[in-house]
Amino acid sequence: MTRVTTRTIEYAADGLTMIGHLALPAGVDRRPAVLVGPEGVGLSDVERRRADALAELGYVALAFDLHGGRYLGDPEEMLARCMPLLADPDRMRGIGHAALDVLRAEPRTDPDRIAAIGYGTGGAIALELGRGGVELRAIATVNGLTTGRPGEAARIHCPVWAGVGSEDPIMPPERRDAFTAEMQSAGVDWRLVVYGGALHAFHHPPVDHTVLPGVGFHPRHAQRAWRDVVDLLAECLPITE
Repeated sequence: MTRVTTRTIEYAADGLTMIGHLALPAGVDRRPAVLVGPEGVGLSDVERRRADALAELGYVALAFDLHGGRYLGDPEEMLARCMPLLADPDRMRGIGHAALDVLRAEPRTDPDRIAAIGYGTGGAIALELGRGGVELRAIATVNGLTTGRPGEAARIHCPVWAGVGSEDPIMPPERRDAFTAEMQSAGVDWRLVVYGGALHAFHHPPVDHTVLPGVGFHPRHAQRAWRDVVDLLAECLPITE
């Protein structure tokens, strides 16, 4: 464990002023870095804590924003913003690239050693960065098993790890199958972990507002998924390289 410093970063993306959370490990040397993308509701303390945990492990970590500093706890408002976004790969890439530029501009970041992880909409954005040809060391997506435009997955040149709950009605078996078929056809080094009995957003602690049907916390699988993500980073983006 290392001492972590954090700060808020404002930057422009998708016509909004985004407010990200940057976490830095102790020291002054350059370190590998990780983008952390949130669920569709937007950046919250859950993702901020994940960025801090990654910094404790020695990574520079940026938890990026989706909604201009807003957290969309109303499911209808969240869907009204996220569904058009998820249908527009170029918009998703724009949000991802803006955050990536912030991360690369941080003096502590080794710009050649960056991974992207994300949850739900944030995971879809991580995948779109890969489909757009961004050179990443690893991509992890939880609950965000999206497919892209034909042929673009061939631009992904790093391992892709995906996690999903077996009972997730938002990412049902046919969505999983389409995602894995796309990855396999493109020759991507991919893995899919299905967490038995888990719903959508199983990794996210309970919230004090209405959620979509099929959303629910599964504490054991949340811990397992986090360990799987950390193991992916240790394999593809080791601190000691």
